[in-house]
Amino acid sequence: MFPIKDNVPTRSFPIVTVALIAINFAVWIFYQLPNLDGSVVEYAYQPCEVVSSCPPGTAIGHDWDVTWLTSMFMHGSWLHIIGNMLFLWIFGNNVEDAMGPIRFLGFYLLSGIAATAAQTFVTLWAGTNADAAVPNLGASGAVSGVLGAYLLLLPTAKVLTLILYFLIEVPAFLFLGFWFGFQLWEGGFSIVQPQSGGGVAFFAHIGGFVFGVLTIRLFMVRPPLRPRY
Repeated sequence: MFPIKDNVPTRSFPIVTVALIAINFAVWIFYQLPNLDGSVVEYAYQPCEVVSSCPPGTAIGHDWDVTWLTSMFMHGSWLHIIGNMLFLWIFGNNVEDAMGPIRFLGFYLLSGIAATAAQTFVTLWAGTNADAAVPNLGASGAVSGVLGAYLLLLPTAKVLTLILYFLIEVPAFLFLGFWFGFQLWEGGFSIVQPQSGGGVAFFAHIGGFVFGVLTIRLFMVRPPLRPRY
């Protein structure tokens, strides 16, 4: 399932959503692409640093008190960043419209923190020290918080979705419910943390999504506009 667009307008231009997308692409193109491995070594996040359990020689770059933030704006491939930014654009503009730009920025960053905390807890609890030394990076956790908020705000919105070779309008509660169920399912098979070289931090997605569901009412200042049809 690949989302294309939704059917919900906004009152104003989503400046923070667009700025976040621009920053992520700028980091990817101008900082990461020239030296992808070096950028990961320097600014990706390692759960093992939180409890000083990294095996000898595996601690990299800056400490976790820096990389919890920098890792949110880094990605591992073109597919990784394009997927995250597409989801952020489709669902983020309406969540920003309900919160206002400043609250939305705070919500986005806190969603990323919640996602990192959830993945760190599961990794340190269920994984080995070597598992906890694998670098984590990506905006997926923060974007997952946006998805959780959207589910509560606009469950009956329609999401134009590419399914195999067909374009189908799917109610948001079905699209996002399927997405969250998939994270739970895959998380059960990958309970420690993302594999090196392109794995997925499913519990970061779960943590961010749950944070969005639980806190949307604290951040919103007005209801979003209703779907066009």
